[in-house]
Amino acid sequence: MSDYHSPSKTGIDEAMIERLVRRFYEKIRADELLGPIFASHINDWEPHLQRMFAFWSSVTLMTGRYSGNPMQKHIALPIDADHFDRWLEIFAETAAEICPPAAARLFVEKASRIAQSLELGIAQRHCQLINREQRFYRPKTPS
Repeated sequence: MSDYHSPSKTGIDEAMIERLVRRFYEKIRADELLGPIFASHINDWEPHLQRMFAFWSSVTLMTGRYSGNPMQKHIALPIDADHFDRWLEIFAETAAEICPPAAARLFVEKASRIAQSLELGIAQRHCQLINREQRFYRPKTPS
């Protein structure tokens, strides 16, 4: 782990991860775009939050607490670049509220990479090969 990413430099610990994740998902649940998608797939929020604590612990602290396949969980969701942009907007806003600047930067950097990877995988599932500079948008259905 580089010095920039070390917990002593960022201040990230399990308590900060839990505060960030809980606040972030409070906002997600209230969001017009993302709330309905999450509500249609999550009935019991506490187990989901516990998985997310483990996920972010593994991503930022390298604890290995998470074992799962994020792509598998997201691949069939009705989401595209607009959803990822909103997710990142809320995540960055929440990280800035909850975390010191170095920690917020690290969380947002990791979240951006994760979102990009998921978007690329979802595009591929829809037979659209995009590169990192391109975005995946689902065809809009007429209202």
